[in-house]
Amino acid sequence: MNVSIGLKRAAVAAVAIVVLACAGQAQQTGDRGAVTNLPLPRFVSLKTSEGNVRRGPSLTHRIDWVFKRRDMPLQITAEHGHWRRVQDRDGAGGWVHYALLSGVRTVLVEQDMLPVRSRPDSAAPVAARFELGVVARLGKCTLDWCRISAGGYRGWAQKTGLWGITSDEIRD
Repeated sequence: MNVSIGLKRAAVAAVAIVVLACAGQAQQTGDRGAVTNLPLPRFVSLKTSEGNVRRGPSLTHRIDWVFKRRDMPLQITAEHGHWRRVQDRDGAGGWVHYALLSGVRTVLVEQDMLPVRSRPDSAAPVAARFELGVVARLGKCTLDWCRISAGGYRGWAQKTGLWGITSDEIRD
């Protein structure tokens, strides 16, 4: 009787170890990805015009939806092998194969008719206005301003009107 209880406990412990080990593969080391050693979270963009978003990090997991906007900014929140857990501006996300992602930085305009100025200064002339939902390429950023471009227009916009960059991020 004692032997069977001991074997059951050992089996339960072994299963628990395997489950924890598998879960640990998707876990991160501090603020860095376990696979790439790049910071987490971080922003990337969708490389293709369509990207399957899966429930888990493999081809066997169900596709929950499809991202259909090339260059859309996404935030990587976890890594597992060749897979990255991403989320969009609305927090929707899942697992995407790394080959569908690009390190080219883009931002999503969150303010309708966002003024894009010729210099990073509120008094600078407005060079263009970007509509809500425009995806723009991201250039240099100061603490409060980012240089963006879309549709042949470029200039400086305040960070508060953009999604795809953190408030404290500075880019050269």
